[in-house]
This record gives sequence, C-alpha cells and structure tokens, in this order.
Amino acid sequence: MVKEFISQLPPDKLSPFAKHPYQVREDAAMDELVESVRTYGILSPLLARPKGEGYELVSGHRRRLAAQKLGLPTVPVLVREMTDDEAVILMVDSNLQRENLLPSEKAFAYKMKLEAMKHQGKSTSVQLAPKLTTEQIGYEAGISKDVVKRYIRLTNLVPPLLQMVDDGRIAFSPAVELSYLTRDEQAELWDLIGREDATPSLSQALRIKQLSRA
Repeated sequence: MVKEFISQLPPDKLSPFAKHPYQVREDAAMDELVESVRTYGILSPLLARPKGEGYELVSGHRRRLAAQKLGLPTVPVLVREMTDDEAVILMVDSNLQRENLLPSEKAFAYKMKLEAMKHQGKSTSVQLAPKLTTEQIGYEAGISKDVVKRYIRLTNLVPPLLQMVDDGRIAFSPAVELSYLTRDEQAELWDLIGREDATPSLSQALRIKQLSRA
C-alpha cells in the first residue's frame, strides 16, 4: 500500500526536483497564477516525497513560486513515498499537458521518462524494449513514437543550438538532423551561424549531416 498524507508545509521546505526539465518562468502566465492564488488560494495540493530530513517537490513548482511571491506561510502538499523512477514519471506526466512547453523541456522530459521506464523494467525483471517504451510514452502524450524519438534527439544538441530551437530560430526538423553532428561540429556550426546570421534549412541540415557521416 502506498503511504501518503496531506500536510500544510512551508514552501521553503520543499526542494525542487533534481534535474527538473521544466522552466518556471516569471511571465504573464505566472502573474495570472499569482493573482489566482491570491484570490482563491491553492486549490490543488502540491505533490512531494520525503527526501532526507525534508521533502522533494515532484509536481507544483509554479504553485510553490506563486506562494513564495505572496509570502504564504504554508501550502497544501500531498506527501507520498515513491521510488526515483516513480517520481520521475509522475513529475514528467504532471507537466507534459501544460501549454507553451519549450522543445527542450519536452526533449529532456521524454528522455527522463524513457530512462525511468527502462529502469523500472529491469528492476521488475520485465525488460522493456526501447520501441515499446517510446510507443507507450507517445500514446500517453498523444503523439507517435517517432515524434518522441525525434524530441529525445534534441538532447544531443549543444546548449547554444538548443536555445536557438527554443527561440524559434532553428525549426524542429532541421534541429533533429543537426543533433547527429559531433559536439565539435555543432560548435563550428554555431560559430558559422553567428558569422553568417543565418540558420540552416531542412535540406541544408540533411546535407550537413551527410557530410558529417562521410
């Protein structure tokens, strides 16, 4: 039986989830959330798990920040005992339905979930093939397994190029092809983009990928 309970905890006692792939942006949506919490309070408890002498936040990072901005002394938290893999999967799933997620956020979220599912399969003596896990992730996210794989490819991009994808300067499909370049090649490409003030199209990205493989 899963051990869980609801408690009122100070926001500062909730540490962010390790390697949390989602950004907590202070934008117009955050301003709206702050006003909602100010008016109605926190309607849905945050989700955390015991970690050391405190608690690790699994879901509710934006609500935690809103509470901190308002100076709330405590927030409602559902505390549940979970393994690392269970926590990763819950953390990813609870955020994937949010609007306006960045490509990098989806990329690292899918990768974390894939690794957690594979690890769960090993620990339960039921080895899950990569194809099956990506199919399940895609099914739950409402996309194909191939799209999941393409998002995960983005995690191979060097940070400056990945940032350009998030900024909309490099389209998704060319970015996937560029992810096959070595890190040195990507660094050279980043330098070239800066000098030419132009980003590669899909056909150009495919050509660069072919040259890299050759």
